[in-house]
Amino acid sequence: MDDLHVQKNLVIPGGELVASATRSGGPGGQHANKTSTRVTLEWNIAESTAVDEGQRRRLLARLSSHLTKEGVLQLHCDESRSQHQNRKIVRERLADLVRKGLRRPKPRKKTKPSRASKERRLEAKRKRSRTKKLRGDPDRDD
Repeated sequence: MDDLHVQKNLVIPGGELVASATRSGGPGGQHANKTSTRVTLEWNIAESTAVDEGQRRRLLARLSSHLTKEGVLQLHCDESRSQHQNRKIVRERLADLVRKGLRRPKPRKKTKPSRASKERRLEAKRKRSRTKKLRGDPDRDD
């Protein structure tokens, strides 16, 4: 299998990717029953030489829902009736998933509410308070 170029500084060697083809489910008649067009692509992140330790930890943490217990990333594709097309689609999905998994989140900048927003909030609270107060029984001067 060919190497998979994820980013300019990250290439997954083709030897680390395991692709297998199985029969697709769903409609398709005789074609679906006789041909293996569903492609499953597996990549063992835990033992990969393509990523360093920091990248490995980030990928294992962020892609945990896609991983097996052994740390193998599994993706399936059966969108097309062509095994070749499904193989291309699943490879691109893997590259996108790894790109997203490696992306560092932007650090949050702490902000304070503006004076105007504080005033609006307090005015809304006063208005709500008056509305609720008016619901009560009127005071009786007997």
